[in-house]
Amino acid sequence: MTRVPAVLLRHRIRIQPYRGDSAYGPTYGPPAEEVPALVDASPRMVRAPDGREVLAAATFIAGPDVDCPPGSRVTLPDGRNATALTVARHTAPGLPVPACTEVSCE
Repeated sequence: MTRVPAVLLRHRIRIQPYRGDSAYGPTYGPPAEEVPALVDASPRMVRAPDGREVLAAATFIAGPDVDCPPGSRVTLPDGRNATALTVARHTAPGLPVPACTEVSCE
């Protein structure tokens, strides 16, 4: 599998993967520091997992193995905190195109 070239992943983000809800609220896994990503901070409309349309504050592309389920906490390069809304894993087995994960954040 071809991966996104590291030279394109110019930003560094922090991800705390969402693990589920407990009696005290959402729970998160240990934070992944310095995750290489390419961040696009322009807003765009996306559909959240519950079906509502939401304005995503940022979208980032990272490697195909990044652990960032919807609901995860993301710290963007400018220090803003965001919540992962949608996660799309792009793969094309057998084709010479890079595999990556695209995440839109609220």
